[in-house]
Amino acid sequence: MRNIRLILAYDGTGYHGFQRQQESHGPTIQGTLEKTWRVLTEEKISISTAGRTDAGVHAAGQVVNFRSEVSIPAENIAKAFNSLLPREIRILKAQDETEDFHARFSAQWKRYDYLIYNKRILDVFKRLYTMHEPIKLDVERMKFAAQLLEGRHNFRLFAAASGSSKTFERNLYCCQVQEEGDLLRVICVGDGFLYKMVRIIAGTLLQVGKGRLDVTEIPQLLVPQGRKHVPLVAPAQGLTLTYVHYSGRSPWEVYPELDCGFLSNPEISRVAKIQINIRP
Repeated sequence: MRNIRLILAYDGTGYHGFQRQQESHGPTIQGTLEKTWRVLTEEKISISTAGRTDAGVHAAGQVVNFRSEVSIPAENIAKAFNSLLPREIRILKAQDETEDFHARFSAQWKRYDYLIYNKRILDVFKRLYTMHEPIKLDVERMKFAAQLLEGRHNFRLFAAASGSSKTFERNLYCCQVQEEGDLLRVICVGDGFLYKMVRIIAGTLLQVGKGRLDVTEIPQLLVPQGRKHVPLVAPAQGLTLTYVHYSGRSPWEVYPELDCGFLSNPEISRVAKIQINIRP
């Protein structure tokens, strides 16, 4: 019995999320992959994933694994899959893995990117992959607020109520807002993410950018008993699962271009909080 790892990319626009569901709910990424393999090989499989993306969320580097008795060489699996898969799903790489590899539990950290198109009129060619925000945002305040989220915190207030997690502490190694013309890119790198956590982070930063939430309130959101908070969940189409990492390299080794305080010096986030007179 082989343990096969796939790296794939997909446009989640027309899919009801990653996880297999009843066909009446609409197509899913997992269901489509499993059906395609069955057509190719007549073998029924059950796919495990690094992250169950929601309906409308995209992936540039999703990772899955499954058990198989089929003898197709690993170098031919991607080609075989892609010959039958819909065009919005592509297998980028396939390889045989060790017996104990698991796409979710073996992952060390992940990167998500959230894109905001900040211009009065929406670009029709970006509408499926960005959130449109016509109001001019205070990007500098958003950048500072993002830095305050870096570190190990209790992110209970950044988790959707419908999630199943029992614990809420996570390491957010990098939270950064980058400007790319009319696009804002919110980058989140961490060892694990709660249900809709990145979309709530993006929604919170948007509130800061609009002046509806003060930067000084951000640390209070990391103390769940400290205040009430109604999270704003940013729309799904702006979110992409960019990368999942498994080997021993750290995020700052893989992404040296990211200028994140916590990555370069964990003390920076603490100092930033002191600068706005918030207890670290």
